[in-house]
Amino acid sequence: MPKHAVSIFYPCFNDWGTIGSMVLLTIETAQRLDIDYDLTIVDDGSEDRTLAVLDEIAECFPEVRIIRHDKNRGYGGALRTGFSAARKEWIFYTDGDAQYDVRELELLLAQAGPGVDLVQGYKIQRNDPLHRIIIGRIYHWVVKLAFGLPVRDTDCDFRLLRSGMFDTFELNSTSGTICAELMKKIHRGGYRIVEVPVHHYERSFGKSQFFNFPRLLRVAKQLIQLWLREVVFYRPEKERKDTESP
Repeated sequence: MPKHAVSIFYPCFNDWGTIGSMVLLTIETAQRLDIDYDLTIVDDGSEDRTLAVLDEIAECFPEVRIIRHDKNRGYGGALRTGFSAARKEWIFYTDGDAQYDVRELELLLAQAGPGVDLVQGYKIQRNDPLHRIIIGRIYHWVVKLAFGLPVRDTDCDFRLLRSGMFDTFELNSTSGTICAELMKKIHRGGYRIVEVPVHHYERSFGKSQFFNFPRLLRVAKQLIQLWLREVVFYRPEKERKDTESP
């Protein structure tokens, strides 16, 4: 089997309690699977304790690239930086809070064959507090129906993507709505999606940046704006013109 070439990145915002173990597991997994890889952490304006952990990672693992945002650019901003930094044929990312097991990258790579453009994880069972499960399911069905997405888990951030797709479209979202935008543009582009079940674990450190009332209101507003732009007023000729511009 040919060796997979994968750019791996993790968005990180105050994930000092988990990002170190994720780096260790990633290096061990990549070496065990004999992957041609690079590893990047995108720090999205974290506070001092996380910065100290990242400094230690940089000292102990000089092969790990750390990109720092001077101020918080939002989840979408962190993902856009990670996608732009990728140089390999494939891109793998998941969140820096370790609610997914990076060792299950092996499951995604097993499906990364010819003709496959996205290997999308879906949660076997969501291990979160009940209110997060309920809100998450509502969000999933709203996005799935509004954007016409044929996937089981639109917001499962455990993805292996063929990097060439990003030559045909660009992402604009700065919030968590970037996942809906990404999946809409991949589906609209006719790219082949394969889905793989993955485990989801209870958060062992920190708290979600998404599940608070003011943020939910902002996300709802941004989701409506995204729906208007990508569904109601979408014009394919405009997207072609934008992507062909220098």
